[in-house]
Amino acid sequence: MARTNDAPALAEDLDAETLVRQLQEATDSTLEPIHPEEALELYLEDKARECRKSTVNSHRSRLGFFIEWCADRELDNLNDISARDLHEYRVWRREGLSVASEKTQMDTLRVFLEWCETIDAVQPGLFKKVKSPVIPDGGNVDDTVIHTDEANEILDHLERYEYATVEHVVWVILAETGMRMGAAHALDVRDYQHDSEQPHLTVRHRPETDTPIKNGQNGERPIAIDPDVCAVLDDYIKHRRPDVTDGHGREPLLASSQGRLSKSTIRTYVYKWSRPCVIGQPCPDDREPDECEAVANLDQASKCPASVTPHPIRRGYITRLLGAGVPIDIVSERCNVSPGVIEEHYDVRSADEKMRQRQDVLRNAL
Repeated sequence: MARTNDAPALAEDLDAETLVRQLQEATDSTLEPIHPEEALELYLEDKARECRKSTVNSHRSRLGFFIEWCADRELDNLNDISARDLHEYRVWRREGLSVASEKTQMDTLRVFLEWCETIDAVQPGLFKKVKSPVIPDGGNVDDTVIHTDEANEILDHLERYEYATVEHVVWVILAETGMRMGAAHALDVRDYQHDSEQPHLTVRHRPETDTPIKNGQNGERPIAIDPDVCAVLDDYIKHRRPDVTDGHGREPLLASSQGRLSKSTIRTYVYKWSRPCVIGQPCPDDREPDECEAVANLDQASKCPASVTPHPIRRGYITRLLGAGVPIDIVSERCNVSPGVIEEHYDVRSADEKMRQRQDVLRNAL
């Protein structure tokens, strides 16, 4: 029996535009309509099975901008998202972001769209169309840092005008221990051991009561503190700390009248007091305080060009230890960060500073 194949003849009868349209319609028929917000909730629910709550929250925050963008453009079905849409979103989202932040945003969107393909929510291969900045080796290292002198000026001001307030205590803990903001947020009053032979703060991983820490149980450790730190903590607990518990009946060390201080509030206190003008220092941008939005509204404190997040305090602390000759393995254990990460992300000493310190070590050894 003779074999026949009508496909070539059929293809010849169709112009290229019609063929593309028919192929597109065939692809569309395999997709299931879904609202972007519904897809996000399904994605986060799936993500929660394998990731920590903090990671899920980070993805929710980043992808929330994409959902907002879709709503503004009345894109209510992910099936309709195109590569051109993704480009327009990237242009919209990059405004005001650093290159590193833009990369984080777009990489998260790519992961989300790749997942959406598994539930027939987007065009096959769409995630490959998400463009993300390429950062050269070392280019993703944020060298923003609060140096020792700057931190001391802020601490001196707080000790004089805000002594033993929770804002003062936030800065004392972050600047004098180098711990992460999440670890400070997780501290309870009972984690402060002031009457032991070596006073210390104990960092604990308690995910079941909403205070996980980075690296989980591997991040648990006691952190020795100096008498000056103890004095501030003692006065805070005795005179300033509100007598409250959190939603799990725990007594948070960093507390407000509502309970445990939120991470966003901790971050706000860091923004607030890292503005030079509030401690009597000149503005780096020569702004007039009366006309500066970062001064007039505390919620806008982050817009000050000199204000920082908590992480530069940690970076400055680690740099101070390294500059003082503390062995990197000791710094690693105290701050719960690997030597490799310290060298790549935290050590902001210049090459000359490192050379002089190596020479001092060699001179003492010989």
